[in-house]
Amino acid sequence: MPARLRRLRAAAREAAPALLGFAAVRVIGVAVLFSWGHRSGRPAAERMATLWDAQQYTEVAAAGYDHGLPSPGAGAHTGDAYSNLAFFPLYPALIRLVRAVTPLGFPSAALLIAWVASLAAAWGIFAVAAWCHGRRTGVLAAVVWGALPHAVVESLAYTEALFTALAAWSLYAVLTRRWIRAGALCSLAGLTRPTAVALVAAVVAAAVTAAVAASVRARGRRVAPGPTEEWWGSAEGWWGSTEEWWRPCLGAAIAPLGWLGFIAWVGARVDRWDGYFAVQRLWHSRFDGGVSTARELWHICLHPASAPLATVVVALVLCAGAFLCALTVAHRQPLPLVVYSLGLLVIAVGDSAFFGVRARFLLPAFPLLLPLAAGLARVRSGGVRLTLLSTAAALSALYGVYLVFVDIHAP
Repeated sequence: MPARLRRLRAAAREAAPALLGFAAVRVIGVAVLFSWGHRSGRPAAERMATLWDAQQYTEVAAAGYDHGLPSPGAGAHTGDAYSNLAFFPLYPALIRLVRAVTPLGFPSAALLIAWVASLAAAWGIFAVAAWCHGRRTGVLAAVVWGALPHAVVESLAYTEALFTALAAWSLYAVLTRRWIRAGALCSLAGLTRPTAVALVAAVVAAAVTAAVAASVRARGRRVAPGPTEEWWGSAEGWWGSTEEWWRPCLGAAIAPLGWLGFIAWVGARVDRWDGYFAVQRLWHSRFDGGVSTARELWHICLHPASAPLATVVVALVLCAGAFLCALTVAHRQPLPLVVYSLGLLVIAVGDSAFFGVRARFLLPAFPLLLPLAAGLARVRSGGVRLTLLSTAAALSALYGVYLVFVDIHAP
């Protein structure tokens, strides 16, 4: 058996508890969706494959992108004029590929890709968490990710699962100093979601740090230990590296190509340099520094009784995300993980888009879960851990039903 295949089998055995635990949690969530759909006469699979953004991705896969911005008169009756150029191309391309080589239709192909990607994401989360805190924490991090309030999105025909998989494995490649692989995976993530700019920042920051350290060491000078060394791990494991400086530089150069390439392509498509951002403004999405988020949170505080359930949950998720981000900094999580999580948090808080989607923006920020998973790993009683995770899975499944079948807004 080839050495690479042996390593893959060993890695799969190592990650098996994480994958099985994650799959069990998501199977519960999907089973509850199907049960509710059967009782209500609305097929769950159809909802999962066509709900809000899911329909946009399958339509792009089937018919391609718009050729320009909507005409000034478009949306005159509804006040809305959108363009599918807001949706990044990797997921629709994969849907089209699976549709071409299997008998599946576009919606079914989209769901299949999302479900496979969610398993790849859980594996990547396990790998990163295990590298940082050990195998038990890795298993728990993957399971907790599958039991989050908005974890139902991981089972919908959305891009969050695919993006999280690419981001997790890109960050793992950074932590293990596989720079070209990290840059390539980051570039693919940049073709998946606009929030990949946070991953680009993380990979580039890590690569620049590594390149400077390698360059200084190549000149025979000692790199003084400091806070950065503590963030990266032991001096022997990181600053003691004798890698060539050009590898992290090449990884950093590759990392933003996917994101920049699609932004440039949209600009050329609509014949204006800020074309993609003009498209985003049609969707009422722009960076306002958190003004709209603060306004919404203030309104919830003033009128809590009238706030919809989904709005309250999003507000709680944002507050929890900010708290966990502070914990990751205090615990000196590896620098690329902190940069990535902080970038996603800034995007989620600072975007002016519909408030209900902010929690979904944070779903790929799995490093925020590491302090929580590490705390669960320290719980001595396995029964207590099982009770906590089972409760979280049940609540996540019920809230998933609410998001898919009850709430009138996009999750």
